[in-house]
Amino acid sequence: MKPLERILATAKQAPRRIVLPEGEDPRIVEAAIRASHEGVAEITLVGNRGIIEQALADAGASQLDLRIEDPVSSALASRLANAYFELRKTKGVDEASAVEALRSPLVFAAMMVREGEADGTVGGAVATTADTVRAALQTIGKAPGVGLVSSFFLMMLCQPHHAKKGAFVFADCGLVVDPDAAGLADIARMSARSYQALAGAPAKVAMLSFSTNGSAAHERVSKVVEATRLAHAADPDLVIDGELQFDTAFVEAVSASKAPNSALHGEANVFVFPNLDAANIGYKIAQRIGGADAIGPILQGLAKPANDLSRGCTAEDAFHMIAVTVVQAQVR
Repeated sequence: MKPLERILATAKQAPRRIVLPEGEDPRIVEAAIRASHEGVAEITLVGNRGIIEQALADAGASQLDLRIEDPVSSALASRLANAYFELRKTKGVDEASAVEALRSPLVFAAMMVREGEADGTVGGAVATTADTVRAALQTIGKAPGVGLVSSFFLMMLCQPHHAKKGAFVFADCGLVVDPDAAGLADIARMSARSYQALAGAPAKVAMLSFSTNGSAAHERVSKVVEATRLAHAADPDLVIDGELQFDTAFVEAVSASKAPNSALHGEANVFVFPNLDAANIGYKIAQRIGGADAIGPILQGLAKPANDLSRGCTAEDAFHMIAVTVVQAQVR
């Protein structure tokens, strides 16, 4: 079974309630209809009720198949606004501004997750990553014991020309700009757990650098070495190695030559990049030149799932992210 097929099958085994704050967007409506009809998730669309109902009618779908919540008229609005006020009053939010904040579909959807009206949320088809992540951080918040919230892309290598096939995690490609060693260790450990949840296989983590096992001396290399040490100390059972160049982590023959004692043997499936520059460039090269399918950015480290789409996403991208969010919610 291909990795994406496995994620969809897992989601269908125990669908969760996913709220979509950009319910007026035709791509989101199409993805919502598909997710509902295929039994992947129970969907709530947030936005102007009239616009959403018309979009559903245009798509030939019954509004009874999906839940619609209009922040202006929703029966949930008052309760969610009160909860938001209690959550944010120490940050200068008064009752009137809480009511106004809940008019934002992003905030409304995130508060639905926080208050147990939904199990996860997916936004970002219209809103910026900054706005999407901010709403999640300010309302859902970090999971207990998590140092920082980060992100990853699930890279699918399934084409005939791919020498290796399967699912791979690239982190952090969308959120943390320049993590220190402790932050990089957190990203490594969370990415390993994310891979295991979505791929159903043990994680093998490569801490990437321009150096392999001391082939270069630089403070940026030292950061990766220290991050590897911290991650392994916090989780001794984690299969992890670094610092490694990408080919050493990915190609068995190169690993045998450059790092014969590596625990990975060129079979890494989780790649932790040293900073956002490298990670973002790396995943886009793999996607645009290498032909990999990229799902993400997927957020990790939140108390409950909230994920971000690209504003250039397709309806299929949104559908796949809904399935990923369902699996994350199942794990929690």
